[in-house]
Amino acid sequence: MLYLNPNAKLSPYPSSLQRVMNIETARQTRTWLQAWTGLRSGPTPLYDMAMLADRLGIGQLALKDESVRSPLASFKALGAPAALIRYILCKYKDQGMDPAKVLRGQYASTLASETVISATDGNHGRALAAAARDAGCRCVIVLHAHVSEERERAIADFGAQIVRINGNYDDSVNVAAEQATQNGWQVISDTSYEGYETIPRDVMQGYGVIADEIFEQDIARGHEGYTHVFLQGGVGGLAAGIASYFWEKLGDKRPALYVVEPTQADCLQQSAMLGRAAKATGSVDSVMAGLACGETSPLAWTFLESSIDAFITIEDHEAVTAMSALARCPDVPVVSGESGAAGLAGLCNILTQEIATGRLKIDGTSRVLLINTEGATAPSVYRELTGEDADDVLQRQRDHLADI
Repeated sequence: MLYLNPNAKLSPYPSSLQRVMNIETARQTRTWLQAWTGLRSGPTPLYDMAMLADRLGIGQLALKDESVRSPLASFKALGAPAALIRYILCKYKDQGMDPAKVLRGQYASTLASETVISATDGNHGRALAAAARDAGCRCVIVLHAHVSEERERAIADFGAQIVRINGNYDDSVNVAAEQATQNGWQVISDTSYEGYETIPRDVMQGYGVIADEIFEQDIARGHEGYTHVFLQGGVGGLAAGIASYFWEKLGDKRPALYVVEPTQADCLQQSAMLGRAAKATGSVDSVMAGLACGETSPLAWTFLESSIDAFITIEDHEAVTAMSALARCPDVPVVSGESGAAGLAGLCNILTQEIATGRLKIDGTSRVLLINTEGATAPSVYRELTGEDADDVLQRQRDHLADI
């Protein structure tokens, strides 16, 4: 389903929002994270998918590949670590800590008594567990009933204590908040709620690093920018982090910004329809585990309510089809997880509708940006859905890039 946002507008980036998230802080965060050995050196690839663009009937298609951001294989490797650094710097501000040294474990003795906690669908918890381990903190992760044992093991491998609950993601958020209050722990989450906005802001600011790299890479290759950008939904954190950067950088010349989410986890589309942060209308149980969120983050919504031009819901089978399309892409094979492929699935979805070439103006002149937000974060699920191992796709990718 496609819903055009009646409250979207082309205008300069509001100063009220700039005080919360801004390009300057995104660049500062990028500098801090460059010192962490948990991330790859340098920006993630920005691929030109010319043959896929031709097949889809659009002018240009670029794909930012976050699957290789780190061994965590997800963009989440930017958010939780960034927020953890800022939390530690704030709490221990009298000790003059160097932000670049926090995740190198140089303050581990000081931080040994610190415990951080979060709910997760998998990737955020894994990123927090990895960052906490390297900083020297204790980490507790709350998992809901739909998180697979495979994803649980991947988190536990970083030393996190796992708390299992019945219910869905939103239930796990509530349990994490309760556990933090009872034990004096600190929640590190990208989901905001009443009285809890600073850390979600810092998580979202970490995602702004992706946009900072994109602009830098486009300048280096002489690219003229994008007409349309597709962003994954979830609680809205990634979309807010990227959209706010584009909005501040380009003002009323920003591209059309679209958000894609599962039909059964349509909290952002419902928010647009109701004019406030709202809950999903469906079961929330989706193969797109990272986007299976039932409730919009209120803080993220303050950025999305006026910047997102349309909200697109897709079926699980559309995401699976997009995963396979990227794995076999003639431009460059890409390992894209269930949520990572949602942007391509959303683009393909609306290209079947007459409104695409009409009001949305997606045609042979369009320059479209997609972000592959994750790789095979659950290898067995990837194999089941695509019919091949992620390692085989990666080998095809290496062979392809070696021939260029």
